[in-house]
Amino acid sequence: MKRYEQVAKGLSGQIEQSVYLPGERLPGVRRLARQFGVSISTIMQAHQLLEDRGLIRARPRSGFYVRTSVWQAPEQPAMTNPKPQPARITGQQMAMQLSQATRQPEVIQLGAAIPHHSFLPTRAINQALLAVTRHQQQRSASYEFPPGNAELRQQIARRMLDAGCQVAPSEILVTSGCQEALALCLRAVARAGDIIALESPTFYGLLQVVESLGMKALEIPTHPQHGISLDALKLAIEQWPIKACALVGNFNNPMGYCMPDSNKQALVKLLRQHHIPLIEDDVYGDLAFDHHRPKAAKSFDTDGSVLYCSSFSKTLSPGLRVGWVVPGKYQEQIEYQKYITSLATATLPQLAIADYLQRGGYDRYLRQVRGQYAHLVARITRVVGQHFPEGTRVTQPAGGFVIWVELPEGTDAMAIFHQALAKGISIAPGPIFSASQKYANFIRINCAQPWDERLEAAILFLGKLAHQRPSS
Repeated sequence: MKRYEQVAKGLSGQIEQSVYLPGERLPGVRRLARQFGVSISTIMQAHQLLEDRGLIRARPRSGFYVRTSVWQAPEQPAMTNPKPQPARITGQQMAMQLSQATRQPEVIQLGAAIPHHSFLPTRAINQALLAVTRHQQQRSASYEFPPGNAELRQQIARRMLDAGCQVAPSEILVTSGCQEALALCLRAVARAGDIIALESPTFYGLLQVVESLGMKALEIPTHPQHGISLDALKLAIEQWPIKACALVGNFNNPMGYCMPDSNKQALVKLLRQHHIPLIEDDVYGDLAFDHHRPKAAKSFDTDGSVLYCSSFSKTLSPGLRVGWVVPGKYQEQIEYQKYITSLATATLPQLAIADYLQRGGYDRYLRQVRGQYAHLVARITRVVGQHFPEGTRVTQPAGGFVIWVELPEGTDAMAIFHQALAKGISIAPGPIFSASQKYANFIRINCAQPWDERLEAAILFLGKLAHQRPSS
């Protein structure tokens, strides 16, 4: 826990114990700095965190005061209940509209789960690109055939130790982002017409891959804190010839939960007993708000049946398109599929990321950005809780940067999507996160945007639309 978080925890405890009463002014920053033995900037960071959590508020030229009515976070959505049968995927063309909206700089990007460039280490990555073009001209102009750049795979292997995975660089295959990794894995373990078990809701990019391969999705009930229901998955396995299971277990998109280690271990064991491979998407694993990197389900794999996928798109640069897969016992098939699909991942981005990781600084950057995302998720959740209709529910993610918002029954998320986009605000409507277009009254909000008056006004406008309950 960082020092300012410790200070915030201390102050919030004092507020809960009535050391400071509602409406009372907190001591000045200099006095608090002396009391806690920290710098003034640390106290200001703690104040920011407590403001985001709705415990205190600032009065211009007066100081910080305990809120007279402490804001309560909205309830979380309930366990999902999708149809218990496989389905062809429909309606995924909406995802393309989200992608197109990201190309319009005037649009407030609350839709696609892409961090604003100000949160990314763009300068350091650009310096790494310059360094490798100067000093590795011959290599940067050549193919890096599968499995990819050796130095990068070595750096990835080292980082995967933090997720509890001991893998050799030779077991890692570099891909063009996580999306390609998911597609390669599905092609290796299933065929057109096969059934793939998925969380519900699930990442719409995964649904697009399943749809493009002609496979069927079987949506499994999912809890907003604990993840996919193992009991429901077991029943589904007994009823249907499931060929693979695919999920995002760490800071899931869109619900934000992190599966407990015991659940991950039980999931891997259940699937292994039935000879069903698990495709694990772990792109958000490095973005834990408590700075503790959770284990991957892959860490419990004993026979190579877990295919682990990830990328640097959510942390370093979406534009470099560098991801990877640890295919386990499917390595030979996936390397071949990679070769015939795209020949090789672009060389220059691989060299640049390897250079950046070798120089250090990535962990320092992660510590900084995790705190920023935690602040933004808390702040936007508070605004949603205060200005959206009564009965609105919001997930409480433990990492990443998206929130899943359940609006009152009868609200049309698709209508809100279209009306918001007409006003220059992009959101992700719930139906695109379901094979059968469930979640008609849900939206996902990307919180990785700089907080300013324009962003606040956008959230307030969404709340206004939700109050109006527009219809298509």
